[in-house]
Amino acid sequence: MPDPQLVLAARVSGALAAAFGPSYADADPVIRPSQFADLQANVALPLAKKLGRKPREVAAEIVERLDVADLTAGVEVSGPGFINITLRDEWIAGQAQQVLEDDRLAVPPVEAPQRVVVEYSSPNVAKEMHVGHLRTTIVGDAIARILEFLGHEVIRDNHVGDWGTPFGMLIEHLLDLGEDAAARDDASVSDLTAFYQAARAKFDGDEGFADRSRRRVVALQAGDPETLRLWQILVDVSKRYFNTVYERLGITLTDDHIKGESFYNDLLAPTAEELEAKGIGVISDGALCAFPPGFTGREGEPLPVIIRKSDGGYNYSTSDLATVRYRVDTEHVNRMIYVVGAPQSLHFQMVFAVARMAGWLDGEVVAEHAEIGNVLGTDGKILRTRAGGTVKLVELLDEAVERAGVEYDKIQRDEAFDEATRAAIVEAVGMGAVKYADLSVARDSEYIFDFDRMIAFRGNTGPYLQYAVARIRSIFRKGGLAPEDATGPIVVGHEAERALALHLLSFGAALEQAAANAEPHRLASYIFELASAYTTFHENCPVLKAPDEETKASRLALAAATLRTLVTGLGLLGVPTPERM
Repeated sequence: MPDPQLVLAARVSGALAAAFGPSYADADPVIRPSQFADLQANVALPLAKKLGRKPREVAAEIVERLDVADLTAGVEVSGPGFINITLRDEWIAGQAQQVLEDDRLAVPPVEAPQRVVVEYSSPNVAKEMHVGHLRTTIVGDAIARILEFLGHEVIRDNHVGDWGTPFGMLIEHLLDLGEDAAARDDASVSDLTAFYQAARAKFDGDEGFADRSRRRVVALQAGDPETLRLWQILVDVSKRYFNTVYERLGITLTDDHIKGESFYNDLLAPTAEELEAKGIGVISDGALCAFPPGFTGREGEPLPVIIRKSDGGYNYSTSDLATVRYRVDTEHVNRMIYVVGAPQSLHFQMVFAVARMAGWLDGEVVAEHAEIGNVLGTDGKILRTRAGGTVKLVELLDEAVERAGVEYDKIQRDEAFDEATRAAIVEAVGMGAVKYADLSVARDSEYIFDFDRMIAFRGNTGPYLQYAVARIRSIFRKGGLAPEDATGPIVVGHEAERALALHLLSFGAALEQAAANAEPHRLASYIFELASAYTTFHENCPVLKAPDEETKASRLALAAATLRTLVTGLGLLGVPTPERM
C-alpha cells in the first residue's frame, strides 16, 4: 500500500527499535499531514517522559536512526520535538504511478478477511418508509460496500418488522376489504399507507374488530396456515414497495437479504430456555428477565432485559437476542454491525451485555451499534411536514429531483441534452445530493436536511463531486482518448501536481478508517479533499494544452488516476456518477 503515513509509521517503528530497543518497536507513532511539511511525526514527546530525557534529544536520536533516504527529501526536528518529513517528488510520482496501474488503485484486500453482518434499513411491513429510514438505509449500504471492497465477506441483513400484534388488525382489515385491495400488483404506496391507517382507526374504535384482531394474532403466532397466507400477502406488497425505493436510491438490498422478525420466531423459546438454563434469565414479577451488571435506573435499581413477558409472550429484546445467537451459531460471523437509530443505544448496550454473559459474544465475535443521528429540518427540530406529520421518503426524494433540475439548468454547458438524458442526469444528481449530504457527516450526529445546501454545485456536496467527475471525463473526450489509455509516466513538477499525487496515495487509509469504525463520512471527506486538490490542479496545470508532450502525458495520467479514485470512492458510497453533465 503506497500510503505515506503507513510507510513512514513502519520506518519510524524500526528507528525506535534501533534507538531504544525492540520493546519500543510496538509504539504507535502518530504521523499526520502538517502545514510545515508533508508529514509530521509526534512520537518523541510521549516517549520522552518514559525515557526521562528531553523530547528534542529523543527526536534527534530517532531521526539519526531513521532509514528514509529513498522516500524523503528532508527530515528535521522542529518545535518541542516534532519530526517534520518532506517526501521526494520522485517517490510521490512513483507511488501515484502504482495507483494508476493497479486495478484496485493500490488498495490490497485485507490480510485477514472477516465474515461481517451489516443490519440496516429495517422498515416495517404494511407501512410506508419515512425520512427516519433514510439514514439507516444509506449509511448501512455504504458500510457494506466498503467492507466488501476491502475483501470482507458481508452478509446484508434487512431486519424488517413483519411480526407482532399489528398484524392481527392488518389481516382482519384485509379480510374486510377483500384480498385484492392489497394483493394486486399495482397497489400503490398511498394505498398501503391508507390501508394501515384505516386498520388502526378500526382497531381503536371498534371493540369487535379489536377482539377479532387479537384472536388473529394468536392464530398467526400459532402458525395457522390460512392466517400465514394472508400475512404473506401483506409482506409481498410491502416488498414490492421497498424494492422500488431501494432501486431508486441505488441500494444493494434485495429480497434475499430480508430476515424479518418472523424469521426468528421459532428461535425465541429456545433462546429464552438457554438463558434460563445458564442462570442468566431469572423470574422477576412473573417475567423471565436478565439483569446485566452496570445498568441501573434512577433510583439505583437494576434494569432488566425482559426475555419472556409474564403472559408468556416475547418482545424486541428476545428477538434481538435470538438474532445474535443465530448469527453466532449458524452464520458464524466475526462482526455484527447494527445500523440503527441512536435512541436505541441503551437497548443494544443491554442486549449485547446479556449476549456476552451467555458467551455468544467474546473476543472472537463482536457486536457494535453504529448509531444513526436524527434528521433535522432547517429549524433545528426533527424533520416533519408542516402539519406535524412524518415526512414520507418518496415525497422527499421527488422534491430532491425537482430541485436538482432547477439547479442543473443554471449550469453553463458545452452541449445540449435531450429530455430523456436530462431527466436521467437530474435523477442521479437528486439522489446523489441526498445520499452524499447524509454520508458527509458523522453518522451518530444529527444533521440538518437543507435542500438549498445539498443540491448546490459548489462546496462539499454530491452535485459538486459528480460535476468534478464529469469535467475530468470531458477532458478525455476533448482529447480523443479513453482514460485507460493515459499511462503516463507521472512526473511531479508543479506544486498542484504534487499535492494531487500525494492525496491519491491515501485512498486505502481512508477506506480502512471507514471500515474499522463503520464511519462512511471518513471516505466522503477524503473524496471531497481529492476533488478539491484536483480543482486546484485543473486551474493551475493545463492538461490538453500542456507545454510539452511529456507533461501532457503525465497530467493526463494524474487526471485518469483521480477519475478512477473518485468514481470508485463515490461508488462505494452509492453515489452515482453520470458520464456527462
